[in-house]
Amino acid sequence: MTTTSPAPAAASQAPVTAAHDLTGKRRVAFASYVDENYLPGFLALLRSLALSNPGVCEDFVVLHDDLRPGSIAKIRALHPRIVLRRVDTGRYDAYRKGDQDNYLVRKAYFILDVFRIRDYDTVITLDTDMVVLGDLGELLRLREGLAAVPQFFYGQHKLNSGLLVIQREYLSDAFCARLDATGRSGDYELDKHDQGILNAVLDGDFVRLDARYNFVKRRLSGDLPVPEDTAILHFTGRHKPWQGGEAGYALAEERWREFDLPDAEFHGAWLNSPGALHHDLLVHFGTPHVRRTGNVEYARKVAAAHIAAGDYQDAVDILSGVRIPLDEAWPHEVLGHALMSVSRNDEARARLLLATAAPNRAATAHARLAQLAWVHGDNAGALRHATAGLSVDITHRSSRLWAERAATVPAQELGAPEDQLAHVAFYMDRQGNAGDKLLPETVRLGFGTDTSSRRWHSVHAHRYFDEAAVERVNARRGLVIGGGGLFIPDTMPNGNSAWQWNVPDEHLRAVDVPIMVYAVGFNAFDGQSYRAGRFRESLRLLVEKSSFFGLRNHGSIAKVRAMLPAHLHDRIRFQPCPTTVSRQLVPGWTDPAGREDTVLLNAAYDRAGLRFGHDYGHFLGEIAEAVRRIGAHTEVRCVAHSLDDEKIAFDLRREHGISLPVIPMYDFGNDEIRDLYARTRLVVGMRGHAGMIPFGVGTPIVSLISHPKMAYFLADIERPEWGVSVHDRNLGAVLTERALGILDDHAATVADVHDRQRELWKATEANAADIRAILGA
Repeated sequence: MTTTSPAPAAASQAPVTAAHDLTGKRRVAFASYVDENYLPGFLALLRSLALSNPGVCEDFVVLHDDLRPGSIAKIRALHPRIVLRRVDTGRYDAYRKGDQDNYLVRKAYFILDVFRIRDYDTVITLDTDMVVLGDLGELLRLREGLAAVPQFFYGQHKLNSGLLVIQREYLSDAFCARLDATGRSGDYELDKHDQGILNAVLDGDFVRLDARYNFVKRRLSGDLPVPEDTAILHFTGRHKPWQGGEAGYALAEERWREFDLPDAEFHGAWLNSPGALHHDLLVHFGTPHVRRTGNVEYARKVAAAHIAAGDYQDAVDILSGVRIPLDEAWPHEVLGHALMSVSRNDEARARLLLATAAPNRAATAHARLAQLAWVHGDNAGALRHATAGLSVDITHRSSRLWAERAATVPAQELGAPEDQLAHVAFYMDRQGNAGDKLLPETVRLGFGTDTSSRRWHSVHAHRYFDEAAVERVNARRGLVIGGGGLFIPDTMPNGNSAWQWNVPDEHLRAVDVPIMVYAVGFNAFDGQSYRAGRFRESLRLLVEKSSFFGLRNHGSIAKVRAMLPAHLHDRIRFQPCPTTVSRQLVPGWTDPAGREDTVLLNAAYDRAGLRFGHDYGHFLGEIAEAVRRIGAHTEVRCVAHSLDDEKIAFDLRREHGISLPVIPMYDFGNDEIRDLYARTRLVVGMRGHAGMIPFGVGTPIVSLISHPKMAYFLADIERPEWGVSVHDRNLGAVLTERALGILDDHAATVADVHDRQRELWKATEANAADIRAILGA
């Protein structure tokens, strides 16, 4: 095997790789103080939260000091993301007063431990004598201050206990010090119904919430009905529903008993909830229900949730464990999808053929069969199934895509094999992502100016790399792997490698020409992970086999090294994405003589839940503010790398009355993409290549960070200030300030872009010298 010289030195400090620290995505949790006496109330609270908000699943921090193992097991059965945190019962000895054995008094002290939590940006406390009756979306979207419902009986100055929405600035040592100082001084009032120390510290300075978020039972005295808009019902007072209740509150206690359910009944009720179901809850509640009932429809839903999370084998297991009638098309289709994703292809084909019998599932089943055929080189079969899918539904997008792929005639290779390099890449479709469309050509430019089939043999990463493909590659001078963030688990899942190149280990081992991994990225989102050991095994073999292994940012290098044994770490080196040095690579490149007075805005919507969390409304409002202010200076246009990127223009117009022209870059050729980005003054982009491509042609950028790779790139060029998190509390103001600063000092910023680019070019040239030695050229 050919070896390379040592990798260029990385940055002096290890790169930050924790996804949250890079994206700024807000971490939200619920929290309660729980003891054995109030455990029945807490279990009802958990059920009510799930049933009233079936699409919500955040961490739930359980503060406790005496819970038994059996009680903890009951709690965990009702929520998949329980975080246990034992409180220090002696912490408050110095300033306790009142009835020390009273639960309400003890709780008023111990809930103060919630302010010692440092793992979250927003914490929502819920009392164990509450039930959730309505949507909590408004609370989850709160981003500022400490919010609570004012006390109903004692005026607006004090907050009512039970519900608190606490933001990061209060989850701090400084605020805890204020609480401790007040507690030790004794300068507070503490009764059984309020947060005395907290009220004393805040002195009325809190965000006031509507009473429906902490609707106290006492307001219903005389058997009054619970108002329909109540979101959280709080059973204040000494007598709790699970202890026999209290006269005069029968209708309120009926609402509590709705959530005092055995597990089987609760699971069934939750699975029949209207609206979107959170996939973590669906797996947590659906799995035992399917095991207990064998219900096919619920098994299908659980399997679909596993697929959405990238847990393909789990999807196979849950559906394989139930009997699916022949005429139940949808479960067969989902099982077929899961089996495809773990490369059990014959079984997948049989299931998908069964699914084609039902008109409502036929188009999707045929599209998957077309994909399966295309992956294995059967273009005729792929076209036949894609056409069948379109005959069922002429608008079916996936069937149309596979029909186009299957009907595409590959370019005729012009050169001799011994003069060619084989090239594994994701070759994008006609209206696919513009950045991915540009990448394969740009990777080739890193090896020479001729990017045609005279010098290159194309190998689509998503097609099965069989023995015939091995022979074709071994007839070439070498194998280049690069053109996209290929290290991602779910774009085109397979069981052979668990990343985008569909290559079994034995076929990778059979490659006997030099392998060069070139500018590949580790593309997992914040909240997404590689769960399969298969990926690690394939990655290790690839590193061992490679003569050159270059990743496009130091963040990816750190992530990949963490998956490898130490003796392979030095094989990983930094190779910038070639799009970032396009001015040096594109033959005959000249910078434009002038630029249009425009700013191009790009937003991305693939995996929107992972990008935005609960903050999309905030993001859209802040972008609207920035567009108005920047637009007063320079024209703002929307640039769409893919069809879905146009959503930003639709949403800005619908929600904020802002109309932007849309540039369909997904229809552009490679030269058009580079030219458009070279002729604008600034690009504000969320996609990785909405930053790297304009940077590469000399245009200033501001990145909207919703994915770690954006921050990785800005760290590599030592310009983190050219990025702002989509979750930033002051996103609109920060973006406006940075954009207008760049526009006002444009020539200097362009010069800075060129300077930063020169550093990336030095690394690229050094690697090119090593690659020439590897190839003997």
